[in-house]
Amino acid sequence: MAEAADFPGTSPSPARRWLRRTAALLVGTPLLAGLLQAPAGTVAHATVPGAKAEAAQSRVKADATGSRTVDVSLDSLTPTAPGEGDTLTVSGTVTNNGKQTVTGAQVGLRIGSPLNSRSEIDNAAKRTGYQPGADGTEVGGKYVEKIARLAPGVRQDFSISVPVKALSLGVGGVYQLGVSLTGQSAAQPYPQVLGIERTFLPWQPDAADTKTKITYMWPLTTATHLTAKTGSDDQQTPVFKNDDLADELAPGGRLEQLLSLGSRLDVTWAIDPDLLNSVEAMTKSYRIDNADGTTRAGKQQAVANQWLNDLLTAVKDKKIIALPFADPDLASLAHTGKAVGGSLGHLKEATDAGYKAVTTILQVKPSTDFAWPADGAIDPSIVDVATSAGAHTVITRSDSLRETNDLQYTPTAARPIGGGTTAVVADARLSTAFQGDMTEAENSTLAVQEFLAQSLMVNLQDPDKERSIVIAPQRMPTASQAQTMGKALSSLAGGKWSQSQDLTAAAKAKPDPRATTRVPSAAAYPDALRKQELPRSAFENIQATQNSLDRFQVILTEKDRVVTPFGRAIDREMATSWRGHSAEGQAYRDSVWAYLKDLTRQVSLIKRSDAKLSGRSATLPVSVQNNLVQGVDHLVLRLSSRNPTRLKIGDGQFEEKQIKIAGGHSQSVKFTTTANANGPVPVYAQLYTEDGEPYGSAVKFDVNVTEVTLTVMLVIAGGLLLLVLAGFRMYTQRKRAARKRAQEGPDEGPDQGEGEGPDNGPEGESGGESGTDDPGHPSDPTPDTAPESTDPSDTGERVDR
Repeated sequence: MAEAADFPGTSPSPARRWLRRTAALLVGTPLLAGLLQAPAGTVAHATVPGAKAEAAQSRVKADATGSRTVDVSLDSLTPTAPGEGDTLTVSGTVTNNGKQTVTGAQVGLRIGSPLNSRSEIDNAAKRTGYQPGADGTEVGGKYVEKIARLAPGVRQDFSISVPVKALSLGVGGVYQLGVSLTGQSAAQPYPQVLGIERTFLPWQPDAADTKTKITYMWPLTTATHLTAKTGSDDQQTPVFKNDDLADELAPGGRLEQLLSLGSRLDVTWAIDPDLLNSVEAMTKSYRIDNADGTTRAGKQQAVANQWLNDLLTAVKDKKIIALPFADPDLASLAHTGKAVGGSLGHLKEATDAGYKAVTTILQVKPSTDFAWPADGAIDPSIVDVATSAGAHTVITRSDSLRETNDLQYTPTAARPIGGGTTAVVADARLSTAFQGDMTEAENSTLAVQEFLAQSLMVNLQDPDKERSIVIAPQRMPTASQAQTMGKALSSLAGGKWSQSQDLTAAAKAKPDPRATTRVPSAAAYPDALRKQELPRSAFENIQATQNSLDRFQVILTEKDRVVTPFGRAIDREMATSWRGHSAEGQAYRDSVWAYLKDLTRQVSLIKRSDAKLSGRSATLPVSVQNNLVQGVDHLVLRLSSRNPTRLKIGDGQFEEKQIKIAGGHSQSVKFTTTANANGPVPVYAQLYTEDGEPYGSAVKFDVNVTEVTLTVMLVIAGGLLLLVLAGFRMYTQRKRAARKRAQEGPDEGPDQGEGEGPDNGPEGESGGESGTDDPGHPSDPTPDTAPESTDPSDTGERVDR
């Protein structure tokens, strides 16, 4: 990071600074005796600015002696950037962390000399404990608050108001402002500084002639909330993992605060289109997953509608940067994803889907020309991937693309890095100013004052040189972080040393010819960020899901019902928000895969039992079911014989039939078979897509062939002939017996027909009339046959028993 010049044009000369500091040392001499007992060494500076107060507090408790005996908390400072006619009010608390009661104490303000560089601001922020001369002299007089007694462990509030004129501020610049408690104890019975907290007072009495142009990115992103599941209704009711998004949108929620604050600021909105897509889905009917696999109805439509309507108003006529859908992790794609075939194609799809979502929902045309890697860290592979989807500008950060030319000022953010690509280098100090816990009033106050001090110092580094800087804060600010950001930007709105501009204008600004343009090597990429990346296995899972989706969608008659929700779910599987949440990311990818497999199984073969085939040919039915709500087409059902010499399917080893089934129906398909030999034959049924890819699992069953030969047919025919002949013989025998009984009976009639003998057979039974005394018919057989003879049968006679 470029450092400020040690001697800006409006700062005092080195000799004057030396004289002022010497005078301050002389004034503080009476206090040296007590102060020499307390260590005054510096402590390592916390990486996260918001955590500095917490770290200082823990150190005070560990070593509550000397100037660290009392913890001074600075909870409020107004105005943050005062003018000449203002009254500065500082309030907070003091807590005695020592073991003895403090008496005769007073809280006062200390104004130090103007700081001369951004590095001096850093060093002042690191210091703990009181340092004579460096911490300035107390304003004193009536501008102190006296505390007669402060017992161990006791906390007491304070508030001091002082006219700015009484601070004796000189030329414009960044002044160190200290709040100290001076008192004594039984062990040290003389006045001394027992506690101090320091911050910064930006002082710009008149508007600067040349102002710094500042671009502040205002991110609207969130974690993944939507699943891949949708309802079977026409509206495809979406299913959410939980109802956490509603909490973020509700009054006081994180996203509600970001929207409310951002709508009052001149910022460039950086929006994840997946957030818009999810909120719009909530405005209608939606479901929420339960732990047991069931779903329940969501009821936060009013909250979602209100937030979306407020966003439409807020972004009207404002610059919007549309991130690729679901904000994919560019560094993970570059370092592990591109080794898996097809992964980079998802980035282009996500970019197109993001543009479409923002255009449709917000009715504005966003810019998709910007790529934003995690924390602005880049290397050559990240730049290549970032621009592969059409972006020409990469948002990086000054702690990644570091200055190497020993500049004494902060250069303009935009600079060319080759291949027609522009790097917009966000200022690292200002971009990380609001990280950490901002729920504590002290943390928030210190962060705001340091942010303003750094932004003013950028302008003071070279007051006559107009520069353009960009601030890219954390991707997902908390509600308290957003409030602190809003407070700081509101203080800049006065425009004494800065003016706002949008990100597109910043990217087009004239680059500084001395600024570095060399992209850092892969070895320079931070290890901490690399450990958070998606592993190669994640991209392999993603590609497996995509391949399965590709095979599935070719058989569907309404592809969009499946392709769209699963395509967006695949985008979410690569989200930057999974950093630091690897287990949750894997669980989400597993859930998408499981749901897709469950859908593909809704189109399947129905298992069937083994079949028995008698005869030379027959038909075998195979059933296919479709439990989807939409129809399927472009499927082929193949029935194959593993022993075509014994059993043919169709004309050979297998036969195929086209399949088309409406949603919620099943279909039975019949195949012609031909048997050539007896015995069991394994048969397999398998679905295929039209391009020859197997679909689903095969169904196996056995067909037991019992072939009927010519010999068997002759035996059966002979048996039937014998039965016919035996029946005829029995019939004639009965006729003869009936006639014989008629001739031997006492009532034998005289009118027997001529030429009619007893052995004429059936042809002689013409049905002549009987006597009038016999109501029956002579030609009819007797009602009952005689008892069956038990004598041996004649040779060649077949007896049916």
